Amino acid sequence: MKTEFEDLVSEERRNFLKLASTGSVTAAIVAGAGGVLWSSGATAQTANEEREREAAAEHVMTLATEYVVGTTRAYPMMQLDVKENLQNASNGKIYVKLAPGGQLGIGSALAQKVQGGTVNAAQFSLSNFAPFAPAVDLINMPYFCGSNQRFVNLVTSDIWKKEVDAMVEARGFKPMFYFCIDPRVMAVRKGGASIITPADLAGVKFRVPGSNMLQQFYRMGGANPTPVAWGETPSAIKQGVADALDPSVGALYAFGFKDILSHVTFTQAVPDSQTYACNLEWYNTLPGDVQDAIAWASEMSFHQNLAKVPSARTFAMAEMRKSGVEFHSLTADQLAEWQETVGFQRSEWDSFKTELAGSMETFDKLVEAAGTKGKFYVHDA
Repeated sequence: MKTEFEDLVSEERRNFLKLASTGSVTAAIVAGAGGVLWSSGATAQTANEEREREAAAEHVMTLATEYVVGTTRAYPMMQLDVKENLQNASNGKIYVKLAPGGQLGIGSALAQKVQGGTVNAAQFSLSNFAPFAPAVDLINMPYFCGSNQRFVNLVTSDIWKKEVDAMVEARGFKPMFYFCIDPRVMAVRKGGASIITPADLAGVKFRVPGSNMLQQFYRMGGANPTPVAWGETPSAIKQGVADALDPSVGALYAFGFKDILSHVTFTQAVPDSQTYACNLEWYNTLPGDVQDAIAWASEMSFHQNLAKVPSARTFAMAEMRKSGVEFHSLTADQLAEWQETVGFQRSEWDSFKTELAGSMETFDKLVEAAGTKGKFYVHDA
């Protein structure tokens, strides 16, 4: 005999599949996130509301993400909030059709679809974005904007918008907002030793994404940078193809690494940051008031993202500790040693500064912006 809980789960599953099979995938996602799938009546009401919104809208935005809905608990990407804010700020002129969980691709493949116009808008990490919009790779320069506050100061500054966003738009993207997750960490596979000082990196096979900046960072620290596609990274860590990796704590939890890691160190060198961006050509077809609505919705979503950062981090850490993961914070002297060894002030980074920022003068202005607090506050790890 089924228990009451099993009956509830079965009802939720039936209602989700019913919506999905009739083409109402976004309605199914919204109903699931709202906790109403257990009720056929509430599920039907949600589906009707979504249909009415889509029918009344003048523009349908397909918004793709790598993450399942619910990830915000550990990784504050706010995708349902982004959907709601876009629809409400535009007074219903935009309807957002969500495609979460990598349905339309992940990483650089998803960025390529937005650039090519087959997807209207999407979320992707700046490291995966870098091959298509190289200017954003500046954020991966160690200790340039590794703390949350320096990152937020930078990406909301006038100089970033004037110089970097212009380069991004030249590649066919319209940035919506750059959202904050937390600094990247140094996470070591089960059986490995913790990484506390640069000397601990010697010979470590360190998984890196498609960012030339990050590859040089770990090479300067003494590691062996090992490029691995994100989707193949869990198996690479399990099999020892790579010994360590560097997403934020939230990303490690969200993508199921908690049971295959031993140590995580907060080095505060580089932000694990993301962006929501539109295809520029599609964006330029929209009326001015709708473009303004996208800007306002993006700012609202950014505020919500920043408020969520500390609770998301705390949840991810608590869950990972249950699996035996040990966390390490560095002393001021240890952080100084890292900065001295790999920091952006070193001459090895000069070619990146001029190539990506356009000139050393512009880069110096970006450094000043990172250190200048604007109107946004965010908690640091």
